[in-house]
Amino acid sequence: MRSAAASGTVRPMLQALSSLSTVSSGHLAPGAVLLRRGECTDQVLHLERGRVVLGLLDQGGLHHQLGVVEGPFWLEAASALLGLPHAVDAVAETEVGLQSVALADFRRHVDGLPELSRALLSDLARGQRQQTEMAISRLAKDADARCAQWLIQHAERDPASDRLQVQLHERKRSIAAQLGIAPETLSRILRQLRERELISGRGRVLQLTNPEALRALAGA
Repeated sequence: MRSAAASGTVRPMLQALSSLSTVSSGHLAPGAVLLRRGECTDQVLHLERGRVVLGLLDQGGLHHQLGVVEGPFWLEAASALLGLPHAVDAVAETEVGLQSVALADFRRHVDGLPELSRALLSDLARGQRQQTEMAISRLAKDADARCAQWLIQHAERDPASDRLQVQLHERKRSIAAQLGIAPETLSRILRQLRERELISGRGRVLQLTNPEALRALAGA
C-alpha cells in the first residue's frame, strides 16, 4: 500500500522533523491498537518497522480487514493532512517500532514545501481518503452476504455429480483477506452455512447444497 512517491518522502521528512522535541519513539507488542477510526489526534505516527493491519474493529477484534502495511510507513497521514478523523482502525500484527510527531509540526513542515509539492500531497491525500471510504462502504455489506457471493462466483459444476462446488485453491487466510474479514470470521460463517445446510463438505472442496438460498443471501 506504499506508493513510490510516499516512500521517497519518508526519510527527508523524518530527517527534517527529527530535531524537534515533539518527536518521540517507542515499541508496541502485537495486538496493540495504534489508531481508532473516528478519533482525532494531535500526533502523526510513523511506522519504523513491523507490520500493521488496517481495518475496522468489531467487538474487540479486527474482523474487517482493508490491508496490511509494513514499515517504513506513515500511518493515516492523509487524514492528518486533511484535518479529518482517522478513517480506519490500525492494529499491530507484529512487534512494531513507532515514531510520533506532533501534528502541528507535521503540518508546519508540509506548509513549508514548494507549492507544487503541497498541491500534489493534497491531491494524493484526498484520493487515498476517498478510496479508503469507498472500501469501508463495501464492508457495510454483511460479511455473510460477501461470503455467499464469493462462493457463488467461484462455483463450478462437478461433472460426476452435476452439482455446484467450490474448490479452495487458496488458504483460508487469503480468502478472508479478499473478503475483508478475519480468518476466524470466515471459519465461523462457513460453519453457520453448513448448519443451515446451504453448503456441505470440509477441507478443500465445498458443495453448494442450496445455491438459490446462497444467491438470496448474497443479494444476487
